[in-house]
Amino acid sequence: MNKTNNPKLKPYAQKLRREMTKEERHLWYDFLKGLPVTFNRQKVIENYIADFYCASSKLIIELDGSQHFQKDGIHTDEQRDAYFNELGIRTLRYSNDDINNSFDAVCEDILNNMK
Repeated sequence: MNKTNNPKLKPYAQKLRREMTKEERHLWYDFLKGLPVTFNRQKVIENYIADFYCASSKLIIELDGSQHFQKDGIHTDEQRDAYFNELGIRTLRYSNDDINNSFDAVCEDILNNMK
């Protein structure tokens, strides 16, 4: 990535790190934090904030609440994912329900998608 991150997003990203959802906390503390690769929480990437980002795998993990399944949310996520794809970054999306009810399957899928 050779473009500049939006410095105006940094304070918001810091706030999001302090106020993670219970699903984000569960994925972070019970899985991602213990992996032998580095994941960043609420990482500013250009004009977006990714829930979790692994630079070595060029992988973003997004946890989606109900707003992501409404028409506007779906469209916004498609545009965002396409933008990251142009940067060579893959996005994996999981619903909060996936984290709450299929946590082991989510963790396995993440491992299977890491380079």
